[in-house]
Amino acid sequence: MLGVLAGFSVVWAIIGVGWFCARRDVLGEGAQRVLSRLAFFVASPALLLETLSRADLSTIFSTHLLVIAVSATAVALIALVVFRWWRRRRTPEALIASMGASVANSANLGIPISVFVLGDASYVAPLLIFQLALFTPSFLLVLDGTTTTAKPGWARVLQFVLPIVTNPTIIGSMIGLLLAATGWQLPELVMQPIHLIGGAAIPAMLMAFGISLHGSRPFQASDGRRLDTVLATALKLVVHPLIAFVFARFALGIDGHALFAAVVTAALPTAQNIYIAAQRYQEGLVVAKDTVLITTVVAVPAMAVMAALLA
Repeated sequence: MLGVLAGFSVVWAIIGVGWFCARRDVLGEGAQRVLSRLAFFVASPALLLETLSRADLSTIFSTHLLVIAVSATAVALIALVVFRWWRRRRTPEALIASMGASVANSANLGIPISVFVLGDASYVAPLLIFQLALFTPSFLLVLDGTTTTAKPGWARVLQFVLPIVTNPTIIGSMIGLLLAATGWQLPELVMQPIHLIGGAAIPAMLMAFGISLHGSRPFQASDGRRLDTVLATALKLVVHPLIAFVFARFALGIDGHALFAAVVTAALPTAQNIYIAAQRYQEGLVVAKDTVLITTVVAVPAMAVMAALLA
């Protein structure tokens, strides 16, 4: 338990440094964008390549992946019913809210939490692959069909395939998995720079997030979506990990650290790219923005409580 709390303390300390830098304007305008792009395009792929190249594939593609898929799909369907038929939101807005309740921040917070709290970055790999290769594209496919942005023929296919095959995180993960499957290791002269670059991923991610917290003002009364945001937040941080716990513990018989990892993975906050999707389709902007912010702020203390309950 002390090790878990120490891991959370490290995460919050680095986030706090980012927030302080933003408050004092140490890094200047655009620092968050630069740090985020550094982490996404360069450092994270290097970190995942190195980590997964040494991983046990039977651990990655195991019941943990099944828990991820089942819990995310279940909470997405629950959220869609809640927002479409109870809150009576238009289908595209309900879909964005459903994404906010089910799509986790697998990179910017998932990787640091996996390293410092779970003890191994490979725990987040199944989530990364599932979301980027299947879950998120499925949402976007339906959104495309319910808005005026749909593209015909091969253009529509490429719209979903290209972001997957060109995603740096997916590329780094796939290379790492290939190395693990074949047992082949890159020369030390190649791995050393990859190791050093990958070391920048976690501090860059967490500092970028800390910078983003400065000046944020969620729950504006004029937006008229306070209840929607509360519902999406509760679904993400309470219902999602609860479904993961019940399915993992009672359906699959998972316990111990593996159960804790499954619950923590499900409790990761809403992915920031949900807001990007909302901007793209011009639907659910308020709920997407506020859910990302609130779940990200509340998720770490919520996971600390889960750690205490499961320890």
